[in-house]
Amino acid sequence: MSNNQFGLIGLAVMGQNLVLNAADHGFSVSVYNRTASKTDEFMAGEAQEKNITPAYTLEEFVASLQRPRTIQIMVKAGAPVDAVIDQLKPLLDEGDIIIDGGNSFFPDTERRAKDLEAINLRFVGMGVSGGEEGARFGPSLMPGGTPEAYGIIEPLVTAISAKAPSDGAPCVTYIGPGGAGHYVKMVHNGIEYGDMQLIAESYALLKTALDPSPEELHQIFSTWNAGVLSSFLIEITANIFTKIDDETGRPLVDLILDQAGQKGTGKWTSQNALDLGYPISTITAAVDARFISALKPQRVAASKILSGPSARYGGDRQALIDAVEAALYVSKICSYAQGMALLSTASAEYGYHLDLGEIARIWRAGCIIRAELLDDITNAYRRNNELPNLLVDDEFKAAVQTRQAAWRFALKTAIDLGVPVPGMSASLAYFDAYRSARLPANLIQAQRDYFGAHTFERVDKNGVFHADWF
Repeated sequence: MSNNQFGLIGLAVMGQNLVLNAADHGFSVSVYNRTASKTDEFMAGEAQEKNITPAYTLEEFVASLQRPRTIQIMVKAGAPVDAVIDQLKPLLDEGDIIIDGGNSFFPDTERRAKDLEAINLRFVGMGVSGGEEGARFGPSLMPGGTPEAYGIIEPLVTAISAKAPSDGAPCVTYIGPGGAGHYVKMVHNGIEYGDMQLIAESYALLKTALDPSPEELHQIFSTWNAGVLSSFLIEITANIFTKIDDETGRPLVDLILDQAGQKGTGKWTSQNALDLGYPISTITAAVDARFISALKPQRVAASKILSGPSARYGGDRQALIDAVEAALYVSKICSYAQGMALLSTASAEYGYHLDLGEIARIWRAGCIIRAELLDDITNAYRRNNELPNLLVDDEFKAAVQTRQAAWRFALKTAIDLGVPVPGMSASLAYFDAYRSARLPANLIQAQRDYFGAHTFERVDKNGVFHADWF
């Protein structure tokens, strides 16, 4: 019988938890997984106590859903998404909705939306952030597609989304047409890369300069989490330092290989920023840092033949801890400023009509980058929805200005000790460049004209010029 309100395909961890979340909020759900044993395993657990119906063929799955059908796909991005869509198309009726909730590349979402809308099916590309816990108890959701499709799924996504602690608002909103939802999720992940790299650099600087115990690192990050840096990532970082390896009795973090993995969304963000011509230097530095971390054998070999500074930090311990906290906070502001400005640039380029204040608002809970800072970013765009950059908002300007000396002190200390801090360095360089009325690009233009007759403009009169440099 066609009774269930929502269907989900793909019972990996995220899919399972989204189904349980929807069932908790009173929705009747049908589930299908290509491997039947996965469906049986899921139904034998918590799902058996909820209004969840298993299906073992796509025909059975589709037939179990109310019209217009709402079907969410939670499979690996790329060809698997296209394969599932191709299998579903002949089984669906006009007006049915397919939601892709994976980390799909936004041009793929644009293509799928056009293809499905051409045959009168609705398609929603929806970013889902929050990991396993978020999916189960409330993720941040970024749905893009037609307003009509969003209107149909709005009760569902509103119910299952995270609710912001400050005002209880659901962390979901209509993002925009086509691939807008997956575009915003991509940039969210780029900002996440930046956040994680900046935290790692803070840890590395403290560890090299002060050699704190795991308990002291826990206390430092716990203290930071009670202030302006309060966030999910700072909270879990503090907790990481308390984990002791059962086998060795040593801090587990010290035993983890220093090669960072990635799934590609940060790289996509950097590549897209290059295409659009907008600088996101902190985010790109974070992507590059993961690449260089993968060169472990080369780094080990190089460490035996390349030397750096032999200096030791002899200054005030608490002063450096406070300076690193300040540097982390303002570097993070610069990273968010880059990400939000990229969203603005893309919105104009792709016709997404993004509401940056609303995007910051739905990131306040549920997602990996949730932080107190996002309340401040939301308020900044509410004060001025045409804000060109967070750095020129009065409150953020003051936050950076009051911490600027400490920021520079922390980076100078890192340089003196030979600690690589590419993310923080990129943030400071971005800030210094953005605040400069004149940059040395005039010399670059002179060079380009010298060797290639590429011409230049002048500051004292209008027009395009070429000089005889020889």
